[in-house]
Amino acid sequence: MIELNRIYNEDCLEGMKRIPDGFVDLTVTSPPYDNLRTYNGNIDQWNFEKFQGIAKELYRVTKDGGIVVWNVNDSTVKGSETGTSFRQALYFMECGFNLHDTMIWIKDGGGAVGSNKCYTQNFEYMFVFSKGSPKAINLIYDKPNQSFGQDKSGVGRRKITGEKKIETRKPSKEFSRRNNWWYIPPQKGKDHPAVFPEQLANDHIISWSNEDDIIFDPFMGSGTTAIACINTNRNFIGFEIDKHYCDIANERIRKALADSDEKGL
Repeated sequence: MIELNRIYNEDCLEGMKRIPDGFVDLTVTSPPYDNLRTYNGNIDQWNFEKFQGIAKELYRVTKDGGIVVWNVNDSTVKGSETGTSFRQALYFMECGFNLHDTMIWIKDGGGAVGSNKCYTQNFEYMFVFSKGSPKAINLIYDKPNQSFGQDKSGVGRRKITGEKKIETRKPSKEFSRRNNWWYIPPQKGKDHPAVFPEQLANDHIISWSNEDDIIFDPFMGSGTTAIACINTNRNFIGFEIDKHYCDIANERIRKALADSDEKGL
C-alpha cells in the first residue's frame, strides 16, 4: 500500500504498481530526457520502452479529470534534434490523455544547449495532459493589462456593412491570464545537477489542483515538487531511484514541515 506525503527510494515503474487506479489528482514531473540517467554514478536505463510503461501507469493512476504536467526537452545527436518530446506527447494521447496545453518554459538566465549551428536554445516543453475534462483549473492572472482603467466602448468593432458599431464594453481588469510560455529562471543547486525550479512546480500545482489534492512526481530528484506541495497545502507521493537524492529530498521536506509548523500553517 502507498502512503501519502512520502518519497520512496525505488524505480517509479515498479513503485507505481502499488498506487490504486484513479488515485492521483495531478502529476508534475521532469523525466531524464533522452540520455541515460547517470546521477551519482547510478545508471538508470531510460528508453522509449520504459517511457511507454510509465505513461500507461500514469493514465491508470490518474483520476478522471486529473492532469499530468510532463516537462521535457530533446537532445541534439549528430546535428539533429531527437524529437523525443513530440513522440512522447503523441504516445500520451494514444494512452487516452488529451493534450490540454503545450506550454513553454523559457529558462531565463539559463545556459544554452543544442547545436552551435542553430539559434540559441533556451527553453523546454511543458506538456499538460488531461484525463478527460480537467476538474481543477485555477489559471494565474498576473499579466498587467495595458488598457487597464480605459473606457473602450465602441472601439474596434464594426457591423458586417462596415458601419461602426457603438457598444458599451466593460473596462479591462488590472491583470489578465498568463501566457502559456513562462519566464522562470533555472534553479541552481549544489545537491542535484538538474534542479526543478520551485516556482515552476508551485505555479503548475496551483493551476491544476486544489488544496488537499494528491500530487505525484515519479522522478522526485531532490524533492522540489514535494516542497511546493507543502507550501500550497497539497499531499504528495514521489519516487526517486537514487538514494543520495532521496535522502536530500527527505531532509528538505523535514525542514519545510518544521518551518510550516513554526508559521502555524
